[in-house]
Order: sequence, then structure tokens, then C-alpha cells
Amino acid sequence: MHSVNKHKKWWQKIIGDKMTLSGALSFFIMGLGQFRNRQIAKGLFFFGIQFIYVLFEIMTSSLVSEVIPGQPKAWGYGFFRKGLWGIYTLGESTGGRFRDNSTMLMIEGLIAIMLLLVYLFFWIYNIKDANNIHLRYLETGQRQTSKEFLDELFEKSFAYVIIGPALILLMLISIMPILFGLLIAFTNYDAYHLTPANLLDWVGFENFKKLFTYTRWKNTFIGVTLWTVSWATLATFTTFFGGLFLAIIVNNKYVAFKRFWRTILIIPWAIPGMISLLVFSNFFNQTYGPLNQMLGKSIPWLNEPMHARATLLIVNFWLGVPYFMMLMSGLLTSFDKTLYEAAKVDGATNTQIFWRITFPILFTQVLPLLVMSFAHNFNNFGAVFFLTNGGPRNINYEYAGHTDLLISWIYKMTVDFKMYNMASVMSFVIFLIIGTISVFNFSRTKAFKEEF
Repeated sequence: MHSVNKHKKWWQKIIGDKMTLSGALSFFIMGLGQFRNRQIAKGLFFFGIQFIYVLFEIMTSSLVSEVIPGQPKAWGYGFFRKGLWGIYTLGESTGGRFRDNSTMLMIEGLIAIMLLLVYLFFWIYNIKDANNIHLRYLETGQRQTSKEFLDELFEKSFAYVIIGPALILLMLISIMPILFGLLIAFTNYDAYHLTPANLLDWVGFENFKKLFTYTRWKNTFIGVTLWTVSWATLATFTTFFGGLFLAIIVNNKYVAFKRFWRTILIIPWAIPGMISLLVFSNFFNQTYGPLNQMLGKSIPWLNEPMHARATLLIVNFWLGVPYFMMLMSGLLTSFDKTLYEAAKVDGATNTQIFWRITFPILFTQVLPLLVMSFAHNFNNFGAVFFLTNGGPRNINYEYAGHTDLLISWIYKMTVDFKMYNMASVMSFVIFLIIGTISVFNFSRTKAFKEEF
């Protein structure tokens, strides 16, 4: 009895308190309930959606397309049936000249599922609409005209109508690749199982288990993660405080030619980062680098773990400080001067004014950007790839070097070693880390609290 009540409540949330004949008709054929409610245009719209889906399924099946002798039976399925079959089985080994491609079947399956979800939305909406319109007719004795429906739609749901097409494109272009990458983490897609030569298999959480239980994988993951978090934290706060320091210096009333100094100091940020990193990689070369030749020493700037990590931070400081300097300069010039005048009247020193007034206000305004900067540095692939390429080599790590971040480790696993399944696991882990940190910090910002 309890389950029946729950079932009724579930339906009530979708179609309302009572099911009418119009709603029941639309349950089987979309738009039929609207026809009964004498809403011809709306009924044609819903019927057209169902007709397109059914027609597309028929046109992509063996009922219409040519059947090649000897091809697998599943190749004759329609798009949606084949998509669901493919993502469930990842293909079957049939022999002969026909061969399934597991990755393509997975992509087709995801597209099919997303399009079916869109269809499910319209199917539920069509039932609910037909049912509610008929209930309104029973209460008022008046039928809603097409013009009244459009006026109501654009008044209450205009935003949803506008973002609907963009949302569908977002599903196919952005969400679908993310889901595809996540699904790869649950397969055996590696150098020994490459498509289309081999079929993939679902392995469940075996790859996650390998990451956290196998000694070499676990040690690499812990080591690279600790360095990535340390790097992101240091890279963010060194550039922040460095930019703040330069902004205070440049904005000092005793400094002349402020525009000139701002222009000079922003040049490192204006130059493409890749070019600067490639120049620095030659500048810090242990054997032929100009720096070691000027010093008359052979310092392993990029060939010794601690030196390489320190060099990375120095170069990132050079590239990142101008951004924060310009940001802080703009914020400092917008401060209410009466705050400083009141503080001086109360006898506050310049140091007290900075730490009690300037810095708290600045930090509150910049905190969302610091979170974004942390996320950027967490995935700052270019800095590592173009300066150290993850080196120097670490013999205790699996496919990673001493300066590799999680993102560059993923790059090596995919491009160099074809470990797509483990790279997918790491991508999911990065998403969890960055997502958790970003949501936590954004939720504590003043702008977030005021919005919600």
C-alpha cells in the first residue's frame, strides 16, 4: 500500500492530481491529447517530435538501409537501439571482415541516450500539458487558444525557451565528451587493448582499485598530487602578493611616470606564455644556458628536482605577477579615500591602514579570482610542458617525473603510453579535487552568499 501511494505521488508531480482522457491519449501518442483539447498547432508540434524520432529510427535500420551479407545482426538495428546495445556490450567479436569499434559504439550510445532524454522531456511535458489544459477546461468551461498559450509560455518560460537549444548543444558538445572520458575509466582501454583492432570490456572499478592499491601507481599518485597542490598554492599566492606589492609601489604618490612603469611591468603578461617558457628553458640550460655561463657555474636549474621546482615557481612568478599587479592597481584606485582620512585622524599608521583596511577589502573582492587562479595553476599544463617537460625523471614514478602535475601526467599516459583508462581515472580525480575546492571557496565568498 505504501509503494502504491508513493507511485501515485510520483505521478502527481508529473501530470497533476488527476489523469484525464486527454493525458492518457498523449501517453500513447504525443499530441493526441492536444488534438482532443482542440489545440491543433500544439498537437502537431508534439506529434512531429515523435514522428521525427520514429522515422529516424526506421531510416537508420535495416528496414531501409542496405544489408551487407555477413554483417553482424546489430548493424541492422536503428540508431537508438544500436546505441543502447553498443554502450552495453561495447561490441561483439564476429570474425571476418566486419569489426566493431568499441569507442565509436560508446559515443553513439551516449548520443542516443542524450537524445532519448530530450525525447523523454517532451513526452512528459506533452502528457502534463494535455492533462492540465483539459482540467482547466473542466473548471472554467473555456479552452486555451494558441495565442493564450504562447503568451503564457513566453511570460513564464521565456528563459527556458531561449536556452533550450543551447542546452541541447551543450549536452552534445561539452557534457557528452566529459561522460565519454568518465566511461573510459571503467574499461580496459590501454596500450594492449586499442580500438578498432581490439574490443574493449567493462572492468568496473578495477582501474580505481589499481590507482589506490598498486604500490607504484599509489606512490606516483600521492607524490604527483602533493606536488600539484603545493605548486598550485604557491604559484597562486606568490603571484598574488607579488602583484599586490608592485601595485602598491607603482601607485605610491612619490612614484613618477606611473603609466610608464605599468607598461614596462605588464610586458611579461602581454607576451605569449609559450614563447617566454621556451626562452626560459634555454636560459636555464645547465650546459649551454646564458645564466650558467654568466655565473661561471654548472647549476642544474632544470635537472635536479628541487632546483627544477624552484625554477618553475620563479618563471611562473615572472609570468603571473603582471596580471595581479594590474588588477590590484585598478582596485586600489577605486577605494574610498575617506576611509584612509578617517583612519589617520584616529592615529593609525600606514602599516595598520594597509592590514586593517586595504588588505581585507582587496582580499574579499579578489577571492573569487584567486579560486579561479588556483584552478588554472592546478591544471597549468603549459608551464610544465614547455619548461621542464615534467623532468627530471623519477625512477619511482609510473610515467611521471619530479615536476609533473596531474594534468601533464595524464598527457604522458595518453599521448606517450596509450594508458587511456588510467588517464581517465586521473581526469575524474582532478575533477573531484578542483570541483570540491572551487565549490567550497565560492560558497564562502560574499558574492555567492548575496546571490543565493
